[in-house]
Amino acid sequence: MVKSFHDLSEKEILALAISLEEEDGKIYGEFADRLKENFPSTATALEAMRQEESEHRRRLIDLFQERFGQNIPLIRRQDVKGFVHRPAIWLNPTLSPQRIRNQVQTMESETYRFYQRALERTSDAGTRKLLGDLAETEKEHEHFYADEMSRRDESGASEAEDESARKLFVLQVVQPGLAGLMDGSVSTLAPVFAAAFATRNSWDAFLVGLAASVGAGISMGFAEALSDDGALSGRGQPLVRGVVCGLMTTLGGIGHTLPFLIPTFLLATAIAVVVVAIELGVIAWIRNHYMDTPLLSAIFQVVLGGVLVFIAGILIGSA
Repeated sequence: MVKSFHDLSEKEILALAISLEEEDGKIYGEFADRLKENFPSTATALEAMRQEESEHRRRLIDLFQERFGQNIPLIRRQDVKGFVHRPAIWLNPTLSPQRIRNQVQTMESETYRFYQRALERTSDAGTRKLLGDLAETEKEHEHFYADEMSRRDESGASEAEDESARKLFVLQVVQPGLAGLMDGSVSTLAPVFAAAFATRNSWDAFLVGLAASVGAGISMGFAEALSDDGALSGRGQPLVRGVVCGLMTTLGGIGHTLPFLIPTFLLATAIAVVVVAIELGVIAWIRNHYMDTPLLSAIFQVVLGGVLVFIAGILIGSA
């Protein structure tokens, strides 16, 4: 059963405040633990906030026991109407410091508004004093975090952490995705165009391309997931890498396969060639943007390989 905030008693409001402080403290602790290895500055700030939340919880429990006894009702944010749904981003295996900073500011703003509304629902002087103090503390938390980020910007710690986050993103997402995209785009060219020129039938070429794309996606996904567990290489969760690589492999092959849904063979082939050129251009851009490969070098490497496979497919299909 979900209750309206206006229907809560002072006892339930205090119990809810205890639950919120406990939940937020655990989230900050989880964030700090996740970031301490690669982003120590942000982790230190989050640990300080976790300790603050723990102190808030202790003060609220003391007040509750003083007024209502030992038994604290179980009431959580999801039991009360009006709270914004909080996605469990702390379960995300790849969290950037910036996303965590945004989440922390949202949490502090929401808790501050809760205490402001709770003040309107309480009449006991001691309770009002504590809730007012906690509201001010939560408001200060917003400023504290902003000031902390400002100090980190001035010291260069923020820039260093952002660059570290970028490198992790490249290592854990871009690299397996790029490997899949290259394999799917290039390796399926030969069977698709060989089937197209051998049969002169768009539907046959589409079926071959679909089979090659899905098969390559499954193969590459398992190969990437089983390549290493990420413990030593820092490449992240094997399952995530495998899924990213497999999906991008399939996507790379499907791109120039879909045009063969067009019944007219010559038109379908012409569009597929254009799609291939776009795919190779995207791959070259990713290599240049994320892998620091010089653009001309990236274009030469990707286009040369793609053109050779493309020609091989046409020659085999036309034989």
